[in-house]
Amino acid sequence: MAPTKTTRTLIPSVSLRGVTTRSKTHSTIHKDVGSKRKADGSPAKENAVKRSALGDISNAANKNKVLGIKNKVLSKTNVLAKKVTVKEKVLPSVRTIVKSRQNENLPPPAAPANKVQTRASLRHVAPAPTQTVQKPKENPKDIVVPTKVKTRLSNEFEKTSESLYCSALEDVNTAEKSTASSKFFSAQSSTEKSSSNITLMADRLEKNLKLDQVVVPKDVKDFDKENWDDVFQVSHYAMDIFNYLKTREAMFVIKDYMTSQPALSKWMRSLLVDWMVEIQESFELNHETLYLGVKLVDCYLSKMTVGKETLQLVGAAAMFIASKYDERIPPLVEDFLYICDGAYTRRELIRMEINLLRVCDFDLGIPLSYRFLRRYARCCKVTMPVLTLARYILEYSLMDYDTVTLSDSKLAAACLYLALQMKKISGWTPTLEFYTGYTLEDIMPIVHILNEGLHRKPKEQTMTVRNKYSHEIFYEVAKVPLIKNEVLKS
Repeated sequence: MAPTKTTRTLIPSVSLRGVTTRSKTHSTIHKDVGSKRKADGSPAKENAVKRSALGDISNAANKNKVLGIKNKVLSKTNVLAKKVTVKEKVLPSVRTIVKSRQNENLPPPAAPANKVQTRASLRHVAPAPTQTVQKPKENPKDIVVPTKVKTRLSNEFEKTSESLYCSALEDVNTAEKSTASSKFFSAQSSTEKSSSNITLMADRLEKNLKLDQVVVPKDVKDFDKENWDDVFQVSHYAMDIFNYLKTREAMFVIKDYMTSQPALSKWMRSLLVDWMVEIQESFELNHETLYLGVKLVDCYLSKMTVGKETLQLVGAAAMFIASKYDERIPPLVEDFLYICDGAYTRRELIRMEINLLRVCDFDLGIPLSYRFLRRYARCCKVTMPVLTLARYILEYSLMDYDTVTLSDSKLAAACLYLALQMKKISGWTPTLEFYTGYTLEDIMPIVHILNEGLHRKPKEQTMTVRNKYSHEIFYEVAKVPLIKNEVLKS
């Protein structure tokens, strides 16, 4: 049975066989998913556990308890899928039914004069045998022999001018042809006249957007101009897009909220973020989902007072919303309930999701530091190991409460500069200054905060990010030697 709220203790080393991920599916939750890559080449998460975010997360293994709990979970959830047999749908065949003639002495009814005769009314009807009627001599070729033939439904209708079923090969009247041709030539002439107006409007739009008026310094390579013809680069609007994201940063400024949270602490927030990183790895989510989830948690905590028992529920709901917003195939509600170790009910998670969306005013287009970092690195054409090191610094800073109030665009620029310094490649180049919009003096205070966070002695409970980036897939960037603040240019 799932533990209650009062007894949320760590269940040691229970494997995530009941969690619906892209690679492993629950026995009762069937999701037809396609193959999906790991999140930017993440290493395999073989020993992931369900646990409380704020409990003992040393993940100590106890094989006997593991086997017992695993059998209980599998016995409850091992329900065979019912086989549903679908009968093949058979369309009824349309056939002509020959009815027995009840009133043979009566002559056949005359067709109405104002209606169009159908094929059934044009059939030859033989006279009654009791009447002496002189039959005119007929050509044997004109005699219709009644036979039972299965005909298609479309052959039972006579195509008239009032019919809704018109053949595509029927001839069009000359009047209709003339009107259609006149409409075509008039439309063609109007198109030729409006083509010049469209060209003028396109020129005006290009001038208003100032696509060709971005002044690039001489010592800076124009990255957008180099990829001008690549539609996937969106080089025409890339500069405007990120400038717009910078203006939106003022709408999502997070204040220092820890003083207004009597039941929480900075250490508890670090534990929660570490748990959210583990969720991102276990469910193989995108990195953007993780950053958006952390942002939603900070936005909610800056406006609402939360108790210790509810903090993990806020983190789960934030990751659930971020998955819906950024993932192609988001995890299910049951997946998040399972990863919370049964501490919350389905109703509680959905209610928290609604409350979180209301507090954030349903605005999920938050500028993320991860997107800024990717833009800066592409414009400067840095190597993948350098970009991965900058990502490690940025992701590790998510657990640092001192970075909550900082600007995301400045934070991304500071991470990239610190990675370049740690790799001893270059300093703050004119290209970085142009595309980030910041000078070295603008980001140096943030660089010192990030470097101090890397120098802190890591604790056992918050080793998820370090272990993740110590893998060879991530070039083992967590093992890169650190540098002192005195070496950095102040």
